[in-house]
Amino acid sequence: MVLAASATSTRRAALRERVRIDTRTLALFRVALALLILADLFLRARNFSHFYTEAGPVPQSLATAALSTDAPSVYFLTTDPTGTAALFVVHGVLAVLLLVGYYTRIVTALSLVFVLSLDLRNPLVLSYADTLFVWLLFWAIFLPLGDRWSVDAVHADREPRASVASIATALALFQMITMYTVNGYHKSGSALWPSGEAAVLVFGLDDMTFFLADSLHAVPSLLQAGGFAWYYMLCLSGLLILTRGRLRTGLVSVYMVAHLSFAVTVRIGAFAFVALAGLILFLQSSFWNDLSAVAHRLSLPTTTADTNRAVRTRLPLARRHRLSDRLPALTALAARLPRLELEYTAQLTSRIRHNPTRTVATVVVVLGAVVALVSVLSAGGLVGDEVDPVAEIERGATGFVDHQTEWSIFAPEPRTTDRYYVFPAVTASGEHLDVYNDRELTFDRPHENLQQQYETYRERFYMNSVGATEPPETTALLAEHICTEWNEAHDGDELTHLTMYQVQEEVTRETIGTPDDRERSAVLLHRHGCGDNEPTEIVDSEWNDDNESGLP
Repeated sequence: MVLAASATSTRRAALRERVRIDTRTLALFRVALALLILADLFLRARNFSHFYTEAGPVPQSLATAALSTDAPSVYFLTTDPTGTAALFVVHGVLAVLLLVGYYTRIVTALSLVFVLSLDLRNPLVLSYADTLFVWLLFWAIFLPLGDRWSVDAVHADREPRASVASIATALALFQMITMYTVNGYHKSGSALWPSGEAAVLVFGLDDMTFFLADSLHAVPSLLQAGGFAWYYMLCLSGLLILTRGRLRTGLVSVYMVAHLSFAVTVRIGAFAFVALAGLILFLQSSFWNDLSAVAHRLSLPTTTADTNRAVRTRLPLARRHRLSDRLPALTALAARLPRLELEYTAQLTSRIRHNPTRTVATVVVVLGAVVALVSVLSAGGLVGDEVDPVAEIERGATGFVDHQTEWSIFAPEPRTTDRYYVFPAVTASGEHLDVYNDRELTFDRPHENLQQQYETYRERFYMNSVGATEPPETTALLAEHICTEWNEAHDGDELTHLTMYQVQEEVTRETIGTPDDRERSAVLLHRHGCGDNEPTEIVDSEWNDDNESGLP
């Protein structure tokens, strides 16, 4: 019995050490989250009127139609551009507060509300990066992100913890493992990924590759080796949690290098940087100790455990609490949070020891209830009599599991068709033109590198939604928006008709660097009559007579 108890205790200790996160790591993670929010706001602001106001092709009515469920959003509170811009500002202020760690837990929760709300405002421009970021921000609510390098740490009346190991740290770490493992599982359904061939084809997609990807086209064997390695890194990502110390640091570095390589080759939005933020969580105390040793050897200044106490000593008490005194209710709450967290962690640890199965079940139910909250608080935030709370919790739990099993990025089969868009249009004077690419009407490539047809990566995600024609009114609203903008800018020669095509090029290993040799076809997306004109299909007679082109 004694040996069994000792073995159990040893296993528990080993598990705790593998999910333990250094508070310096959590501080760095907090900074990464805040910077990602600020960068995302800045990048979205470039398409502000186009994607987030009623003047663009995605009004709130389309955003709600594109959602799979009724969901509340802060950004649904107004359709006025000034009001929406004000919400952007509040969103940014919360990110700054998160960056400096001021009332960190409260600000993290509010940041999640705003981030998710902005995603709901235009679901047509989202990617897996947005999904992963929301989950990381969700788990961050339960982590002590403000223990180090923060305003909260300066104001605290206790020394910061060196590290923390809890259910929350385990869930945050397993979020990344889940994403990698599930994606690897989906990729196993295709023979192209285990062989590495998929990477060669993906890097042949000009509409989403850029910068260093052009140089890699010349060495397909290197791409294949990289694709092979990445597939098995996904499948073996569980090693990130099983390893410890310097071995884990080395492994994390390999994953980070892989994501950095994606950042300079594949235009997939913020995914590489969101994944890097998630990987930060795996850096243990050994990383910081080694970093301090290197800094000491180079005679560089280092951050010690006494930094917060030193800052508290140097700052006058009145200055340290000047901002806190203006928010007495929040100050009282903030002062109670560390103590409540320690008490809760102790209680939870005790429950896990006595009944681990029941604890896990409780966590799943609670998480299901949180996810269900989005559904329950619909229709103005009121819960009607017809709502069954048990059914909503069950639906929320199902949704939680579904969200963690949809990591089918480029899986099971990778996309092997390049895409670009041609929108033939006719003016009142009879002129034919490609209005999407602002050129004379032709179905030729608009750019040598097709990713240049999009001003921002959000526009590429939006055009993917247009190409999928989901929801159906997406294409009609874009077409009418183009007609309106053109007619306002070209008084006297208005657009009368517009047709929308997606041109697809079949990518093979032999045609990666020679797009002119690819087979092409055009997919009709929508016929549109501007204003009161009846829709009609517009084709270019040059292409119509060229039967070998496969184009209309």
